[in-house]
Amino acid sequence: MSSAVEKQDISQETGGQDSRSRRSGGREARRAMRAAPLADDVRPIRPGLEGGRYKPLGQNDLERIHEAVLTLLETVGFANAIPSCIEACTRVGVVLGEDGRLRFPRELVMSTIRNAARNFTLCGQDPKHDMVIQGKRVHYGTAGAAVHLVDVEKREYRESLLQDIYDAARIVDGLDNIHFFQRPMVPRDVPDPLDMDFNTLYACVMGTSKHVGTSFTVRENVAPALEMLYTIAGGEENFRARPFVSNSNCFVVPPMKFAEDACGVLEACVEGGIPILLLSAGQAGATAPAAIAGVVVQAVAEVLAGLVYVNALKPGHPAIFGTWPFVSDLRTGAMSGGSAEQALLTAACAQMAQFYDLPGGSAAGMSDSKMPDIQSGYEKGITNVMAGLSGVNLVYESAGMHASLLGFCLESLIIDNDMLGHCQRCVRGIEVTDTALSIDTIAEVCLNGPGHYLGNEQTLRLMQTEYFYPAIGDRLSPKEWNERGKPDILGRAIAEKKRILAERFPRHVPKATDDRLRAKFGELIKLPRSGMGC
Repeated sequence: MSSAVEKQDISQETGGQDSRSRRSGGREARRAMRAAPLADDVRPIRPGLEGGRYKPLGQNDLERIHEAVLTLLETVGFANAIPSCIEACTRVGVVLGEDGRLRFPRELVMSTIRNAARNFTLCGQDPKHDMVIQGKRVHYGTAGAAVHLVDVEKREYRESLLQDIYDAARIVDGLDNIHFFQRPMVPRDVPDPLDMDFNTLYACVMGTSKHVGTSFTVRENVAPALEMLYTIAGGEENFRARPFVSNSNCFVVPPMKFAEDACGVLEACVEGGIPILLLSAGQAGATAPAAIAGVVVQAVAEVLAGLVYVNALKPGHPAIFGTWPFVSDLRTGAMSGGSAEQALLTAACAQMAQFYDLPGGSAAGMSDSKMPDIQSGYEKGITNVMAGLSGVNLVYESAGMHASLLGFCLESLIIDNDMLGHCQRCVRGIEVTDTALSIDTIAEVCLNGPGHYLGNEQTLRLMQTEYFYPAIGDRLSPKEWNERGKPDILGRAIAEKKRILAERFPRHVPKATDDRLRAKFGELIKLPRSGMGC
């Protein structure tokens, strides 16, 4: 940051000694300003900035999609409901047809929407990481089920391990622009489903005090996880009051079928006090229509059916409108997470969540590139900034992901943290006030001042609150860059990753609590303390 500011001093020096003296004084003042930490409410970017300026759908489009959704739910409905789902849904007015499909009367759907939970908080273990999910407030985080870790130094992929999940969590724990941590990888060294579910969650909640998202394979795996979470929270009541974990639940198998195991998990999580991300992930041209508007219709219909289901189990339970439609490259059928169509879909789904005034979550940042390269940069930047500008509350997959969800990269977390800072600054937009219009400042500089703004009071006051500065992004002059050995961003990210992993071992869960967990669960906990800096 300092080199960027000092470059301006050098490039704009055109006068004599008096001019240089004035600018030197401004430079020293700016250095002093940079030394002072900023309060969260005056930082140039921060969690929960208000988006919603980008709207790919017009009002008539929204209403037509809504009408199509209600028609689908009422006439096509859902197949493969488990008995407990049928019992809960028919109790509130869902109709079980002779063909075994559950159909949802439109008035029931609308009543559910009106009474659903909104404006709730997804808590962190540390309250400073709490996220208020309402309106068009935007938060960026990770997610995914990648089966590989990207080794950028060897330029190869290897199977992801439990240690990698913990390492990713503790890197994210110190990155300001990644606001929550949902499990991004599958631990391939933990094959048993119960062991995998439990240890994935353990690695996440031990690695970061931010809100954590996770998933479970079957209903039976929820109970030991809840026991762990209640222990960490200091009791069941404490966790229910401040649930710091949410369940990412793929309750639907597109098109329009319930996923039996996931429905059992959903029911157990609702009973246990865990907020639910209702996740529909149809793939355009494969498990969803090829027409972009049709993809949105199906995704919205599927998630609203899930919303009825959750509220039939427990009215008002916190649930996130998780429309996650994906895009196919129709030439091959392969997923194309970094595509322009993906950016449009995410923004359109955000608008539908706002149409219903429901807390919304969708996916962006899923680069198709295999490495953190130019393709990765433009795909992630475009999809993430469009998601933020659309005002989606929770942007999942936004950092670290490659190869259309197959590979996860720790160095990319660090690079993407900078990228997400840029996105958030765009989301924040431009505040136009009498002071910001700067008439008096311009007049003072032009009529009475030195003819530049470098040492101006306004410049000093706004340099930290109005402008975002990347942590590892390059703003050196070509001369400075050459003198410093021509560094690149990937090399800086590698060095920063190694530094973090050598130094940062979060201790928000006291050792005494971890001792109780290890005594209670014994060999079920697979992450060794040696891998946690103990």
